[in-house]
Amino acid sequence: MRSRLSEDARTDRAIRVTWVGFFWNVALTAFKFAAAILGHSAAMLADAVHSLSDFITDVVVVVGFSIVRRPVDASHDYGHGKVETLCTALIGFMLVAVGGGILWSGVHKILHFIQGEALPRPGAVALMAALVSIAVKEALYHYTRRAGEAIDSQAVIANAWHHRSDMFSSVGTALGIGGAILLGEQWRLLDPLAACVVSVFIIKVAITIVVKSLHDLLEGSLDERVEEEILAHITHIAGVRDPHNLRTRRVGSAMAIDVHIRVEKSLSIVEAHGIATAVEQRLREAYGMGTFVTIHVEPHEPPEPADATSSPEGV
Repeated sequence: MRSRLSEDARTDRAIRVTWVGFFWNVALTAFKFAAAILGHSAAMLADAVHSLSDFITDVVVVVGFSIVRRPVDASHDYGHGKVETLCTALIGFMLVAVGGGILWSGVHKILHFIQGEALPRPGAVALMAALVSIAVKEALYHYTRRAGEAIDSQAVIANAWHHRSDMFSSVGTALGIGGAILLGEQWRLLDPLAACVVSVFIIKVAITIVVKSLHDLLEGSLDERVEEEILAHITHIAGVRDPHNLRTRRVGSAMAIDVHIRVEKSLSIVEAHGIATAVEQRLREAYGMGTFVTIHVEPHEPPEPADATSSPEGV
């Protein structure tokens, strides 16, 4: 979905959505830490640490978008859109770290349990905190993701997945705590085991986010399907022959498109320029007015006809 909003409106919405998540995270994290301590739950403590990491990602998004909204200047000919991609990568790396920390903590407690160390029975308050977190975090995920898709922001969408990873964490936490409470002392292993299972889901989502953002930071091309779509748009412009040497990349949420086209060599400079302008307009209408488009115009040279009077070779 391409964003049709101005850069200022787009940035304002991204920051507003992030602040909503931030204040909910403050309340949830305080509740979870209190529930983890009062309820003696390792899984809830891991869940609380995960929520605490949301503070960092919210701050990253807010600070990042305050930079992204700056206009093109002498030192940034393509604007500051890459800051958004960098923020997305940072969120992904933070998620990897959070997932790894939860996994390490869970494995540590499981090993101690196997060696004979007793695990405390989680309290009902920890289970209640997990259920509240599931409801709030799933709602925040949908709210943030819809906003991210509306403004075409990978950073906001990544932050939405951070909310959902916290929801997954709370689901695993609720199952582990519920099992540990209801099934007896020998099943208290479910509490740290749930934390380990949840960490795997978190790491999987995080790696997907990191790989995509690094692809964009390293000037990776757009998807082959998108490039074919771009060529189709160009081909439909009257007067264009043989679009080629297409190069694409992302600059934050915007696209950068560089392509060569051929036009009839009999056209005037003004006519050739008009065709190139039509191509630019078509691409910006399709992919947003912030799309960077560079058109190189070449003369079309029709193939020379074969000499029908020439004798076959060897005759």
